[in-house]
Amino acid sequence: MTEVKETAKPALKPGHVLMKIGYVGFCGSDLNTFRGLNPLVRLPIVPGHEIGGVIEEVADDVASSFSLPQNATVNPYTSCGRCPACLNNRPNACENNQTLGVQRDGAMSEYILVPAAKVIADPAISVRDFALVEPMSVGFHAVDRGRVKDIDTVMVLGCGMIGVGAIVGAALRGAKVVAVDVDDRKLSLAKRLGAAFTVNSAGENLHERISEITANRGADVIIEAVGRPETYQAALAEAAFTGRIVYIGYAKAQVAFDTQYFVKKEIDILGSRNAMPSDFKAVMEYIKQGNCPVDELITAIYPPEEAQKALETWSQNPGEVFRILIRF
Repeated sequence: MTEVKETAKPALKPGHVLMKIGYVGFCGSDLNTFRGLNPLVRLPIVPGHEIGGVIEEVADDVASSFSLPQNATVNPYTSCGRCPACLNNRPNACENNQTLGVQRDGAMSEYILVPAAKVIADPAISVRDFALVEPMSVGFHAVDRGRVKDIDTVMVLGCGMIGVGAIVGAALRGAKVVAVDVDDRKLSLAKRLGAAFTVNSAGENLHERISEITANRGADVIIEAVGRPETYQAALAEAAFTGRIVYIGYAKAQVAFDTQYFVKKEIDILGSRNAMPSDFKAVMEYIKQGNCPVDELITAIYPPEEAQKALETWSQNPGEVFRILIRF
């Protein structure tokens, strides 16, 4: 159940930036929170980590870093600087990470106060389009984790926003991309975003199609962006010998594997969590090229007062939604 409340405008403090929010995206974790299926969330919570806004005020100690007003987004993750991930220069996987809208209150409000170091600004990107940068960055990061090269065949399981990011990121590296989903509309868009092949796994035999596409080799890299036991297992089954599998999705149930393939194929099995600042920058450069069909990625836009309706609609038709935005 969602609720709209009046809150005070945040007061500026040193090292911080006050942003006026224009758009905030609802993501899959927000939908799972709404359904009571998100094990990571701290309730009650203000959602929102896919952010498009305008920098309105900056503290004196960071004023020289920004222009006013300036369109921007926010890196919504925290990093402690002390855990193994942080010490290995991978703060996106910080052991003590707190993501906006999940472990701490997010951006679903008219104004937010954020550390200046987390603000990523660019006047060439619209406030609306900035709300799409974070989820696509997660897909770009998975491509980086998979060490995708131009000689690779990359299979992306799931063509939601994060999967779309993976498709675009892999295609930009020159890889041959195979997009897999159960929705023909999403697959059609995946084709326009750079997928060389598409497979509707609800009506086609996935193994036969991948065998046909790869001349029985299997995919060099598989990016799982669904989070279901069957897609976790399909990734292992369709990976080439010595291939790489990158898991993004959180499976909500235990997954049983035939582990002989881990060893026989000598598979690299990789997790991918959140995104690095370089991934944000890469997505922003892609959007600025003007080739991204942004309008097709936005399924609907609602006012804050209709957030409950937005989530109910998505919950009833999950396969038909790319991204829902809330406009302030």
